[in-house]
Amino acid sequence: MSRVVLSIGSNLGDRLAHLRSVVEALRPRLLAVSSVYSTPPWGGVPQQDYLNAVLVAEDPDLEPSDWLRLGQQLEQAAERVREVRWGARTLDVDVVWAGQRRRDGEMAVRSSDPTLTLPHPQAHNRAFVLVPWLELEPEAELEAAGARRPLRDWLAALDTGEVAGVRRTELTLGWLS
Repeated sequence: MSRVVLSIGSNLGDRLAHLRSVVEALRPRLLAVSSVYSTPPWGGVPQQDYLNAVLVAEDPDLEPSDWLRLGQQLEQAAERVREVRWGARTLDVDVVWAGQRRRDGEMAVRSSDPTLTLPHPQAHNRAFVLVPWLELEPEAELEAAGARRPLRDWLAALDTGEVAGVRRTELTLGWLS
């Protein structure tokens, strides 16, 4: 395995510091880091807004399950507690997409494993994932719901209010600093 798209988010504690902790941990593997976005919570649980970003990382020695374990370790280091589905959290690290480089190009990894479903089964429905990912990879495509479409097409299919709720901030994750 070599390349992943990770969605990171936080809405408890020092939200920016939690996101920066992921960037610091993955720094040698990072290819790109999006801007930081302020987004309303998703999933219907009342809570404060999130800070979200998307990272593209690469490591030929890691499989998708390794990226998942690494994300979970970072969540544990941020003292994430899983009490309510889609509830508030100090840190959320989701493996959204994984790809394997081949001689003839890059191939997306598909997995129906309940522990790690790839591509992420809800990524195409989440503006807080699509907007920052589109910033990094304007030509990227995502396979979901039985179709492979450009990210911009998935985004255009979402409710305009949800898309408008994803607001770019002036905050930085310090990746290139």
